[in-house]
Amino acid sequence: MSFKTDIEIAREAKKRPIQEIGAKLSIGSDDLLPYGHDKAKVSQEFINSVQGNENGKLILVTAINPTPAGEGKTTTTVGLGDGLNAIGKKAAVCIREASLGPCFGMKGGAAGGGYAQVVPMEEMNLHFTGDFHAITSAHNLLSAMIDNHIYWGNELEIDERRVVWRRVLDMNDRALRDVVTSLGGVSNGFPRQTGFDITVASEVMAILCLATDLEDLQERLGSIIVAYTRARKPIYARDIKADGAMTVLLKDAMQPNIVQTLENNPAFVHGGPFANIAHGCNSVIATTTALKVADYVVTEAGFGADLGAEKFMNIKCRKANLAPDCVVLVATVRAMKMNGGVAKGDLGDENVDAVNEGCANLGRHIGNLKSFGVPVVVAINHFVSDTDAEVQAVKDYVETQGSEAILCTHWANGSKGTIELATRVAEIADSGVSQFAPLYRDDLSLFEKIETVAKRIYRADDVLADKKIRDQLKAWEDAGYGNLPVCMAKTQYSFSTDPNLRGAPVGHSMPVREVRLSAGAGFVVVICGEIMTMPGLPRTPSAEAIMLNDMGNIEGLF
Repeated sequence: MSFKTDIEIAREAKKRPIQEIGAKLSIGSDDLLPYGHDKAKVSQEFINSVQGNENGKLILVTAINPTPAGEGKTTTTVGLGDGLNAIGKKAAVCIREASLGPCFGMKGGAAGGGYAQVVPMEEMNLHFTGDFHAITSAHNLLSAMIDNHIYWGNELEIDERRVVWRRVLDMNDRALRDVVTSLGGVSNGFPRQTGFDITVASEVMAILCLATDLEDLQERLGSIIVAYTRARKPIYARDIKADGAMTVLLKDAMQPNIVQTLENNPAFVHGGPFANIAHGCNSVIATTTALKVADYVVTEAGFGADLGAEKFMNIKCRKANLAPDCVVLVATVRAMKMNGGVAKGDLGDENVDAVNEGCANLGRHIGNLKSFGVPVVVAINHFVSDTDAEVQAVKDYVETQGSEAILCTHWANGSKGTIELATRVAEIADSGVSQFAPLYRDDLSLFEKIETVAKRIYRADDVLADKKIRDQLKAWEDAGYGNLPVCMAKTQYSFSTDPNLRGAPVGHSMPVREVRLSAGAGFVVVICGEIMTMPGLPRTPSAEAIMLNDMGNIEGLF
């Protein structure tokens, strides 16, 4: 059986003018800033005008820990949004923008898949409306101004050994992880060791995704700590006088983008922080705007629920005063089998025992999500190789966990494949049963917050942090940052810090390697295990297969 590729399906889409899509949410054409015919930004004036509207229902889509078998979180987010519209609900989708790094590296694209996609797929996976380029430019402007300040006399007495602001690039390039700059003599400045991160790891990205308006954006940008003096006094971006120009560069990027699904339903696509080293959610301004103009908003959080959903609840919801009405947890039979020990090459063979063995990972996520006081529905993202017995095994297991699992075929059938899920999710969201609360209080110490996540979400026995790290956390508390949430940075493949430890491990410890203060974004990054802030390309990158064909169309994005 042969299937059309995602890009083939996307290219056949019968797109409607973006003004028609905006009209579904009562956004007039004067309030849309079009980028071509099929994408636009929503004006700040319109966003301001709807602040008095009542909020719609917020539905979070998350997943089990990702495996090479695939889970389909974005596909399910889009499919559920289409399904809600198909049953007569006024619904919008909110997802993140794609980074060029993963597109040309391993992933190949980030707009859903099959018949549950957001279009225009090619533009979204490439330059889109230029938001990531603006973030890259704003970030590197600050870098340039720091070095320039030092070159012209260093009035702020910055200790060149303690410049903590690195540069960024929206590409996977391992050669830039550690570099020495300013070689070549006096006119080029003072040589120092630094490095590059990928743009989605930039604190500017996190700030854009958490800021509520341009004024808040500039305030947060000004609060970025870029360096320290020899006396360990922090130097802020506003001390360098970079915050105003950075805000100018981000003025348009701050406005949410609106596009459409294959079924011509509205989708906000805005922002894209990494989920393992940042908070992994689309922008607050896109989500809160969608809630003012739609009755149901379906959004997602990156990677598994131990990372994305935990940060959505403890960081995004806390900062933006949001509360999810229902959570959809995506799983696949294939991933259950892989968690149960089946090799990738054998996933097509029926193996109910392996499904049952692998369901422990799913059960751990269900329990974790329920600890936030939110109702959970499991969406089984269907693959053609799944057997009835395997699907039933997942359903039976989920029932033992006090939840329910619904089979979804949106990849092959679009909204027709999510009618049952959409109907149930709407019922739960409308029932008002959600009693959402973050996992920890603001007034706990930073280390207690780290321990809370490690023990209650990862089920670690203890947190391993040396005196230097504990002293650093205490110093930040003394400086007034103790009320910030923690942003845990660890592998996405396991509840532990060992990517090879699948299932639902217990009896493990969580080592804290480093802590970083993101004073502008408003959280403390806690790096556990080995995490790359500048990924490398795989042995065979997706870029090798991406090209223009004889018709001038793009091939290879998927």
